[in-house]
Amino acid sequence: MPIKTLEEKFHHELADIYDAEHQFLDAQNEMLPQATNEQVKKLLEQHIKQTEGQITVLEQAFVALGQEPTRIKCQGAAGIVAENKKTLKEVSSNPALVNLAIAGGSVKVEHYEIVAYRALVAAAEAMNQSKVMKLLQRNLVQEEATATKVEASLPKLLQQAVSQAASSSAAGASKGAVKAATGATKAASTHSATKAKAAGATKGATSTEPPTDQPSARGAEQQQASTTAQPSAGEQE
Repeated sequence: MPIKTLEEKFHHELADIYDAEHQFLDAQNEMLPQATNEQVKKLLEQHIKQTEGQITVLEQAFVALGQEPTRIKCQGAAGIVAENKKTLKEVSSNPALVNLAIAGGSVKVEHYEIVAYRALVAAAEAMNQSKVMKLLQRNLVQEEATATKVEASLPKLLQQAVSQAASSSAAGASKGAVKAATGATKAASTHSATKAKAAGATKGATSTEPPTDQPSARGAEQQQASTTAQPSAGEQE
């Protein structure tokens, strides 16, 4: 539907952030069981309660404007939620990265909300909607405070991820060295066995050679004497 006035734009953006808060609330409830770091868990639990309160504040802002609370699909929030889910799936095997991804995703959410609330506060002030402005200002202050807390947790979470990566790398290198040494020992053993087998085969072949068919010296003498002793044909007559 075309937006032609400031009031229409304001109402659209109010409904947009109202939907965004609901999307973010659902996403935080899904992330909470995945967090293993106590600080991350605590920040998520606080933000969940805070978001529930902010939704109530937005409903009060609708009422102050004489409208029913309405949700308009927030594509920006949907994109952030989808990206965070994708990242968490990709790092699911590494707890340190999961905690870091949850905190990093929360920072993105906070800054998206901060920009949205700042625009709404400015618009409400321009339209002389002081009650609505104060309600939205309340949410804005909370978002800014939460962003500061979550950002302050990032360096420690990042260091934990780095330390875990270093430990995993060292363990992998040690495992590889053991495997290589085992392989070398096995190869040397196989080589020695092959060499021993070859030596045995050579010795066996030497011991089974047939005797040379040569008459002995004594046998030759006996044969010659026998031939000499035989009379000739003339002597027999």
